[in-house]
Amino acid sequence: MGNISQIDWEVAARHLPFTRIAVLGAGTMGSQIAAHFANAGASVLLLDITGGEGKDSNHIVSGAFKKMKAMKPDPLFTSQTAGTISLGNFDDDFSKLSGVDWVIEAVIERLDIKRSIMERLEMVIGDETVVSTNTSGIPIATIAAERSEEFRKRFLGTHFFNPPRYLSLLELIPTSETDPDVLARVASFARIHLGKGIVIAKDRPYFIGNRVGIFAMLVAIEERSKQGMSIEEIDMLTGPLVGRPKSGTFRTADVVGLDVMKAVIENLYTTIPDDESRDVFRVPEELEMLVSAGALGAKTKAGYYKKVGREIQSFDTSSKQYSLPDPLQLPEIDEIRNAGSLDARLKALYDSDSRSGSFFRNTLHRILGYAARRIPEITDTPSNIDRAISWGFGWKKGPFEIWDVIGFDRVLSDLRDAGEVLPEWITEMASSGASAFYATAGIGDGEVTQKSMGSVQVYQPALKSHVSDSAPADENGLSFYKMDHGGVAWSNDSANLYQSADGVAVLEFCSKANTMGAAVLLAIQEAIELVEANRDLRGLVIANEGSNFSVGANLGELAMTLEAGQFEAVSYAVARFQDTIQRVRYARKPVVVTVHQRVLGGACELVMASTHPVAAAESYIGLVESGVGLIPAGTGTMRLAAMASDLAPSGFPSEVQSALAPYFEQVAMARVATSARHAQQMGYLSRAAPIVMRAERRIHVAHREVIRLSAQGYVPPPQDRKIRVGGKDIAAALNMMAYQFLQGGYISEYDFELARTIAYVMTGGNLNGQTPVSEQYILDLEREAFMRLVGETRTQDRIRHLLEHNKPLRN
Repeated sequence: MGNISQIDWEVAARHLPFTRIAVLGAGTMGSQIAAHFANAGASVLLLDITGGEGKDSNHIVSGAFKKMKAMKPDPLFTSQTAGTISLGNFDDDFSKLSGVDWVIEAVIERLDIKRSIMERLEMVIGDETVVSTNTSGIPIATIAAERSEEFRKRFLGTHFFNPPRYLSLLELIPTSETDPDVLARVASFARIHLGKGIVIAKDRPYFIGNRVGIFAMLVAIEERSKQGMSIEEIDMLTGPLVGRPKSGTFRTADVVGLDVMKAVIENLYTTIPDDESRDVFRVPEELEMLVSAGALGAKTKAGYYKKVGREIQSFDTSSKQYSLPDPLQLPEIDEIRNAGSLDARLKALYDSDSRSGSFFRNTLHRILGYAARRIPEITDTPSNIDRAISWGFGWKKGPFEIWDVIGFDRVLSDLRDAGEVLPEWITEMASSGASAFYATAGIGDGEVTQKSMGSVQVYQPALKSHVSDSAPADENGLSFYKMDHGGVAWSNDSANLYQSADGVAVLEFCSKANTMGAAVLLAIQEAIELVEANRDLRGLVIANEGSNFSVGANLGELAMTLEAGQFEAVSYAVARFQDTIQRVRYARKPVVVTVHQRVLGGACELVMASTHPVAAAESYIGLVESGVGLIPAGTGTMRLAAMASDLAPSGFPSEVQSALAPYFEQVAMARVATSARHAQQMGYLSRAAPIVMRAERRIHVAHREVIRLSAQGYVPPPQDRKIRVGGKDIAAALNMMAYQFLQGGYISEYDFELARTIAYVMTGGNLNGQTPVSEQYILDLEREAFMRLVGETRTQDRIRHLLEHNKPLRN
């Protein structure tokens, strides 16, 4: 089985989930793999070798566990997640492996050690326990070669990418003896519960992702030397401009670790003696030099880049010294960037008669030739290479997708002219008349790719034809509505409303950066009215497929209105925003808001209002209005005051203050949740909200949630609730907290004024003592405070600075 389309995902999902996990080896990868299984809700046993003489037997594993908890970005969803990981050692705790469902081996890359562990495992584990190895440089089959047939049926490779929480790719490497049912069970669990993008790879050195991805990095480094370009120029040309991470090539190497990079390159060179491009896998001279000098990248604060004071210097390969970079000598970049979409930028760069165009063509030709020659050695299908590079290296389009964008025939001709040796299957494909690797049921604006589409066919060299290679049905996202159910039911410039045959409507807003301006608010109101009026519709999902769900209200609209002196229009807009969010809350049919990535300001208020939201695990939710000199005035402040009231049922002042203080602090400090689980702790996401580990499944889960709520008989929450606010005494206590932040240098004088305003609204304004008030009472306070602040010069300076520099101003 070499293709995920061969897995029946619906059947595979019926397997019992793994609930008891063991990870053997607590190094950088092992400890983070353990952390991510804990994120998934599993009980995890993390083992390593016994501590040295005179030390606690768990000395090594405890030290590694402590290092993992201090890592940035955080491998754990919350600090409490660590509590589900138990620590032990190979001497005292190996017998505990008898009770686990899945063992992941992640010890040192030595075949003899791995084999000895497998021998011990077979004597301890149960008859149905799955065993996998996280190796990348040792042939998978050799590790379990000496074990019994039954053991080998339950054995496979599981290659996680670092960091496991944040990089989607998981390469599964079955041996010829791995039971297909075991493979399907692992694949399904990893996709649904760990959030992984699954690629099935052949048992070849470094599998798919690293084999092609490292080649691409080395080609870029080599081409830099040939063309005399700076490392900053290469990072520009291998970053977001071409749909890759902003770290580009050299910053990525620094993050990975130059010593790690060097070891991978050396191991690859050793293990691929028959690779026609083997010489590319030689350690670059400057990389060797930096590692020898102890400059290992981000972990030593010096690599290709080095921070000196507030300056970022880079390594000059000519002088062998760090220095401030020269200005980029790429005048064509602005024109290419302004071409528009990623497809348009790739075409413009490929066409460009410039240094940038030359670099792009030269490196792309070599990458495409190499990727094509790796089929069928490392995989049988181009889509597996594209998925591995996209999910493991963060490219928005993989090599063969890029080939399709520029044009199959054109690139093929250019590859031949460049002298690239192409495999026979490419020639056969061209002779068959095929004009692209991917054939899809076309929708959208041309930016939809094989990774997000449900109806996809990809060219299969072995079959000499296009065959189905679709993603699992629950990852179809909005294409489920766009393709199968009659298109757009309603739209404006910033939103589209679709509906499904089973009675679920979905509102997609697609404004710039998904900001919530007037057009989006109108769309939400219209969508709810249409759903309520249509007996055939069960409810509404609010979602989008942007890089972020939304960064909040449209500050550009606000700034223009303020510059025009139209303060009455601002007041109306704030009231309209509040009304819209309240309409979501009290709709008579379920409105499920499903979010992902950044969910800030007004978007946070939207998800707080949804009675049954759905969130991708990697959702970073927060009320950040103080960063632009404002307070949350779209019901967020009121909602937190209401939650604090619910947490203080007895109504004692100390109880009210204790419940309200953490909410006040997080709003005043503009703190953002670091995961959906963390957002639940902060009160920004309902404790009952389903959290979806694989973000691509969130719209499907939200769709099913609407059907569930409708079937059980949905009733909105009552609107006449009272909120017990604390009055001036509680406000004074909160102000004292803020003063301590000011004295400690954590906030500015203006931040302190903003905090006092937040306290004033949260505690009910000028009330004496505890008083029950309506939601509207606090909403009026929100709006009044907001209107006072927008007139402040310092607030306007903050708004202007953020719009111009995309960074907050702390004045």
